[in-house]
Amino acid sequence: MTQERTGAAAFKGNPITLVGPELKAGDSAPDFTVSKNLLENASLSDYAGKIKLISVVPSLDTGVCDAQTRRFNSEAAELGDDVVILTISTDLPFAQARWCGAAGIDRVITLSDHKEAAFGQAYGVLIKEFRLDMRSIFVIDKNDKLTYVEYLGEMSEHPNYEAAIAAVKELL
Repeated sequence: MTQERTGAAAFKGNPITLVGPELKAGDSAPDFTVSKNLLENASLSDYAGKIKLISVVPSLDTGVCDAQTRRFNSEAAELGDDVVILTISTDLPFAQARWCGAAGIDRVITLSDHKEAAFGQAYGVLIKEFRLDMRSIFVIDKNDKLTYVEYLGEMSEHPNYEAAIAAVKELL
């Protein structure tokens, strides 16, 4: 049975239910399958040996999600080749590609959780009421251990960018 965390977060002050476990730093990063495009999938193992910053956004076509993805794209240049930044949303791969082209995003890899919401359920960020993934940040070391986890309490708020980047730099 899938775990549900009622009232674990809010959207504009209204409680929402998150599906899946609440992960913590020190936990093993769960595997997941998401879409690179309509024909190709990606999983955690595709980024083996890299430090992974996973930036989760509900939809790239909203203001905070747009700003979050742009911020991590600009930070990526400073982090080097040992780090991969993944932005995961439930947007269709077509929409992600269009948005990245329009926004000039070239360092962040966008992945779609639209098919099965497997990432959202594995990482405890699937919003039951909307079938979107809740804004959150996960930093995973080269051995696939979570070293930093931020679940936002309010969907419309920004994550702590500085703390997430600092967590990545501690692993370099």
